[in-house]
Amino acid sequence: MPAASDALVRARSLTKRFNAFTAVDGIDFEVPAGGSFGFLGPNGAGKTSTMRMIACASPVTSGELRVIGMDPRTDAREIKARLGVVPQIDNLDQELTVRENLEMYARYFDIPAAVARQRASELLEFVQLAERAKDQVEPLSGGMKRRLTIARALINEPELVILDEPTTGLDPQARHLLWERLYQLKRRGATLIITTHYMDEAEQLCDRLVVMDKARIVAEGSPRQLIDQYSTREVLELRLPDADRGRRNGQLDGLADRIEELPDRTLLYTDDGERALDAVHARQIPVESALVRRSSLEDVFLRLTGRTLVE
Repeated sequence: MPAASDALVRARSLTKRFNAFTAVDGIDFEVPAGGSFGFLGPNGAGKTSTMRMIACASPVTSGELRVIGMDPRTDAREIKARLGVVPQIDNLDQELTVRENLEMYARYFDIPAAVARQRASELLEFVQLAERAKDQVEPLSGGMKRRLTIARALINEPELVILDEPTTGLDPQARHLLWERLYQLKRRGATLIITTHYMDEAEQLCDRLVVMDKARIVAEGSPRQLIDQYSTREVLELRLPDADRGRRNGQLDGLADRIEELPDRTLLYTDDGERALDAVHARQIPVESALVRRSSLEDVFLRLTGRTLVE
């Protein structure tokens, strides 16, 4: 972990309770200045509760939290002045134009009107909405509204930008455009904290991340480090005839570091998927289809948090 002096956010035994329910259970983490830090986890894991405490939107129950060197309990106003927050659900003013949403929001930070106009123009160019500056917000697409929400979060030139599931509900084209904008933002020197349940998004955007499950942190590292630690280089996915699935009697034993049986397929975790597939054929195991792919952050996520659907 970085030294405390290098951490833009630092938590020790951070806890959040709602009456008898513990949403965040004594977690430790540090977010270094610069780059992108991610929180992954299934629904109810505690990601959003953690983000809300960092954003000074929800009080800390117990433990220590420092944001930009300050305590949210006593310095919330000062912290908020230096944050940019992109909530899960866009809360733009539908009755204002695209530009007016930025310029009106700038007033909360006492930004002079002339400066607000200049920043709004720059930000609309950055998020590729300059041509829609005079349009009303309501008819914009979901991707455009998301980009506008991010532009609004940047109006005060924040040191730390918090993005809670920034691409949820967007189509693939809009997601990739947003990824590119966030990557450019990171290159400009901004520090990003992101929650997401898209594993490809975490791999694309996060330099470092933590995986949360049942209110606790269960793993931490870069995407590559987590894959190396909790998975294998490759995964062989097999679809086997239903009639043979229950009669294999250990035929696959020894072919992989780990074997996982799913309702629709069997996963063999190995460093050489093609060799494992050759061994499957050599043992004359009937196969309907086979796929060799590289191991991903999704494999890590599902191993750490399980495959049971969390509602």
